[in-house]
Amino acid sequence: MTNAQTTDATALRREIQTLSSRNAKLAQLLKSSRDKLKDLSAQIDALGEPASTYGIFLEGGVGRDAEVFTAGRRMRLKVSPDVADSDLVPGSLVRLGDGAIVVEVCGFPDTGELGMLTERIGAGRALVANATGEERLVRLAAPLEKTARAGDTLLVDTKAGVALERIPKTEVSQLSLEEVPDVSYADIGGLDEQIEQIQDAVELPFSHPELYRRYQLNPPKGVLLYGPPGCGKTLIAKAVANSLSRRVGDGATSYFLNVKGPELLNKYVGETERRIRLIFERARELAGEGRPVIIFFDEMESIFRTRGSGVSSDMETTVVPQLLTELDGVENLANVIIIGATNREELIDPALLRPGRLDVKIRVQRPTRDGARDIFERYLTEAAPHAVPVAELIEVGVEKLFEQRPFVELTLVDGEVEVLDYSDFVSGAMIANIVDRAKKLAIKDHLAGVSEDGVTVAHIEEAVAAEQNESEDLPNTANPDEWSRIAGRHGKRVVQARVIG
Repeated sequence: MTNAQTTDATALRREIQTLSSRNAKLAQLLKSSRDKLKDLSAQIDALGEPASTYGIFLEGGVGRDAEVFTAGRRMRLKVSPDVADSDLVPGSLVRLGDGAIVVEVCGFPDTGELGMLTERIGAGRALVANATGEERLVRLAAPLEKTARAGDTLLVDTKAGVALERIPKTEVSQLSLEEVPDVSYADIGGLDEQIEQIQDAVELPFSHPELYRRYQLNPPKGVLLYGPPGCGKTLIAKAVANSLSRRVGDGATSYFLNVKGPELLNKYVGETERRIRLIFERARELAGEGRPVIIFFDEMESIFRTRGSGVSSDMETTVVPQLLTELDGVENLANVIIIGATNREELIDPALLRPGRLDVKIRVQRPTRDGARDIFERYLTEAAPHAVPVAELIEVGVEKLFEQRPFVELTLVDGEVEVLDYSDFVSGAMIANIVDRAKKLAIKDHLAGVSEDGVTVAHIEEAVAAEQNESEDLPNTANPDEWSRIAGRHGKRVVQARVIG
């Protein structure tokens, strides 16, 4: 091959390569144009499709059918093969394609009305009340079937009749403190007799139900702890719950529903009664787990006063019957115990104190010298720094508390005059405060370098004097009867009180 021929062949190959490369680019451009045309065609087709509608899946039907609430009515629709059965759960939002076929599951609706669950009906339904108190029966969406409970605020589609979501706004938790108390009987001093009484009334039936059945004896429904303030009524109730928790065993716990009286009261007609129903419904749920539940009503006289006595309001005429209804229903509810506490037992409606209701009444009195010594030992121990033996500090505290020191002069209705000493107002809460005050005084003196390390006799004496002068338990002189009641004494009416301390 000549040089000319070789040159021509090389030029031809280059031209072929150039044309081939250009052809490949043209082919790629053509494919890209075809794909774009296809996408545009699909978009045009989609624009021509009818609008999608949505509905709420209620339950599955026969085969690939589904019960769906859509457009204000309940319909049975077909389900696309592309939709998995496991995705279709009650309450889920579904998209409907051409021909009203379920083509997609879109989670759960996130808007609607708020309602409060008042009672569970079986596993998948519940009674829900709106803001006006009107109740309706609704289905529970799948996520709520195991978690929803009385008092929960729920997101509800009222037209579809489905509760969709739990909103973190639980009313029962606002009304009562639900806890597992850490108070034991060992933490309570000076009340051995009362502790034994409540153990016999509450723990004995729970610990030995077979013996109660054998002797045909019904356990009490409730207990009333009454007496002056600050003397351990709330501590006893918590200790009962703690003790019952230990008796359950297997890691189970008891529940203590500490009802907050002021929050329970509501000016709207029927609202307080509804809240009482909620608390007892919550107790039923917890007791259904086989655990003991204590409902503790503190300051019962503020909520359940005697009807028609002139010291009650119109509210008590409906609130008291509601509690009576709940108490009468407790007999068919195992593991629920009602404990009430009051400083004014004479104001409580007598119907609540009749046999079969709060039929066990335990008076929690002010501590004696021995009781005060026992309480001091709970708060002033060897663990805290002390400059002299703890026993000596405690003895000084008891003697100072109970020394004869007049505080108030009472004139009774028959003209008789009675003088109450500061010692007539001693309480467990006061002793706890005295120990705290003494420890703080010791810390201040230690920092100032004016005293040896630890609590001294002087600290105890100063703390007792300060506590007696500032005690919260002492009533106002505007109501003379309060002086006699607060001291735990009952008898002749007080018509005049004069502070002489």
